[in-house]
Amino acid sequence: MKWLYRIGSLLIALMFAAPLVWMLVVSVKEEGMKIITVLDWFKPPYSLAVYQEVLLTTKLSQWIVNSLLVAVVVTVLTVIFAAMAGFALSKVPFRYRTFMFFFILGGLLIPGEATIIPLYQVAKDLHLLNSYSGLIIPALASPVAVIVLKSFFDGIPNDLLESVQMDGGGIWRIFMNIMLPLTRPAMASMAILTFIGSWNNFLWPFLSITDDNLFTLPMGIPTLMGQYSEDYVKPMVINAVASVPIIILFIIFEKQIVKGISMSGIKG
Repeated sequence: MKWLYRIGSLLIALMFAAPLVWMLVVSVKEEGMKIITVLDWFKPPYSLAVYQEVLLTTKLSQWIVNSLLVAVVVTVLTVIFAAMAGFALSKVPFRYRTFMFFFILGGLLIPGEATIIPLYQVAKDLHLLNSYSGLIIPALASPVAVIVLKSFFDGIPNDLLESVQMDGGGIWRIFMNIMLPLTRPAMASMAILTFIGSWNNFLWPFLSITDDNLFTLPMGIPTLMGQYSEDYVKPMVINAVASVPIIILFIIFEKQIVKGISMSGIKG
């Protein structure tokens, strides 16, 4: 029976890999090639001239830098804030701690689209529109990251913390030297999921940014696709270039991504 599972897994993998292979093959074709059959797409000549043209004559490279900058900053700050909040909710006694937990948990019940109008108004009043700050700050609140990291902190025995306190260690030492190293896998998983979510975010950049120099990839790509709607090669090149960073990230952190998805309960 194992060979049946292997064949089935191979077929499913080929099915998901086929669009990527198709994108890469078409992207190295020359513009204006006469295509009669599907096999013509796979026949030479091949060329990287369109890659050079797209990277040099469009703002795609700048949009990649913008997306990387925003995604990295959002990821780092989100994980730091979520770890601190999760630690406080789990191990630091204070009034209304239970209320705060359910308040944050309630944030999971509200779709992001429902808060987009008041969020836009607040960003406008604070003069955050058309800025990197406007792209980064609204994305830092992550109830999922707080809840997931709190659950990991809950699994750490309090006896370990009490022994550190008896040796004179304070809250900050416990958090930095004990809690963070023990929850490193959970933090890595949440960091990867946060990075992917920020990289693919479209709605908020679409509403808050009008300067094309600040576009991120999800917002900038449709403008280029509209220019090259009658061609196949350039759209494929644009998508291939935009996909490279996230594909590399997935290849390097495949196990952490799968583990993070399973921990957070995200499906689909």
